[in-house]
Amino acid sequence: MIDFFVKGGPLMWPILTCSVLALALIVVKALQFYVIRKKLAQGLESVLARPPADMAELIEGVASGKDREQLALIGTRQVRELEKGLGALGLIASIAPLLGLTGTVTGMIQAFMAIASHTGSRVEPSMVAGGIYEALITTAAGLFVAVPTHVALHFLEGRLDGIALRMKALTLGLRERRNHGV
Repeated sequence: MIDFFVKGGPLMWPILTCSVLALALIVVKALQFYVIRKKLAQGLESVLARPPADMAELIEGVASGKDREQLALIGTRQVRELEKGLGALGLIASIAPLLGLTGTVTGMIQAFMAIASHTGSRVEPSMVAGGIYEALITTAAGLFVAVPTHVALHFLEGRLDGIALRMKALTLGLRERRNHGV
């Protein structure tokens, strides 16, 4: 595996960095969303008994009688806070294949330079194989990072949409409860 990495050339380092950052972000956000979803699924009474830190401001806003617009602003802020990190995943999903493509271009340049340096003599396939090998490795590595990152990003965005919907339903339930004096 290390030999494969080394033969991919210098662009393998940023691709590796992208993969490590993507994996870390995916794990952190998946755990964060899992905990919040689990808490929100327990129902209104459970959330009121032990409110998640991510929803404390929203619950306090309902309890203090803030109007719809103020609650919408608080909810939007909290969802934006939960979105942090998803933009970086989107960027990684976009950049990784571009880094792989850049490696393809540099590998092909090396292959053509090897051909050009042997004008007048017969070009052996082994002379250009290194450049082509580098080109293919970086392309594959970039795609191996980008595809799962892109899939994970869409999965996490779906989870976040579900959390936002549950937060809205919870807010409406809390407002109704407050308005009825419960």
